[in-house]
Amino acid sequence: MYIDRVRGAQLISMRILEYRRVVVSVCAVTAAVTAIAQAPTAGAPATHGGEHQHLDSRFGHNRYYYDRGYAVHSPPDGGLANLHGPDGQRYYFHGADWYRWKGSWDQSWHWQRWWHGGWVVSAAPAGVFVPLLPPAYTMVWWGRTPYYYANDTYYVWDAARNEYQVVAPPPGLEAAGTTPAPVTPGASDQLFADPTKGQPPDQQARDRTECNQWSVSESGYDPTAPNAAAQSHDKRDAYFRAQAACLDARGYAVK
Repeated sequence: MYIDRVRGAQLISMRILEYRRVVVSVCAVTAAVTAIAQAPTAGAPATHGGEHQHLDSRFGHNRYYYDRGYAVHSPPDGGLANLHGPDGQRYYFHGADWYRWKGSWDQSWHWQRWWHGGWVVSAAPAGVFVPLLPPAYTMVWWGRTPYYYANDTYYVWDAARNEYQVVAPPPGLEAAGTTPAPVTPGASDQLFADPTKGQPPDQQARDRTECNQWSVSESGYDPTAPNAAAQSHDKRDAYFRAQAACLDARGYAVK
């Protein structure tokens, strides 16, 4: 009788232990699936976006990014943490997506943050510096300044700090980016050049400068001259054709 009771107790203990193992395994799988669902890869070319993502087609950029306001408990790994904007908020930068911490640590257990997540996708804070650009970006020249564009955000190179700064777009640039259609000669004094061979920023600036100088010498038209508006339209068209050909030969998609 005693032995039967011991065996029965052992059997019950084994079943309880096995049940706990099953519960732990199910929880682990659920957590992994949740983590993957929260952090799909954004900022990469795709035929369609994932959940909570939208297509950024400005300047022909054509990449998918998270919707502003989408909240997660933890942003994707591998980003830049502890970035503080001029507004005093704490940000996390991953790919071309920016995440803002919703509140201070003493507020982190508020039920809304516990349920939806403490990090929310937001606009990039103008003025903040980052050491690198997003993996995918489009270089846009405006005047004589190259802007690096991705996900409704513009970056400029700051040589003094050896970093990129988030800036507001100059007047007129936003309107030019409402359509990905190529710029036709005679309609604008801007050409948009998107590097296709991974050219670094210093090479991009050098290529643009050299192509501009060559185009001016070939066409006789200088878009920076005070009398540019009064110069011949034929020379102007020849300048844009020469510049587009030069940049195309150096590995840029010109618009």
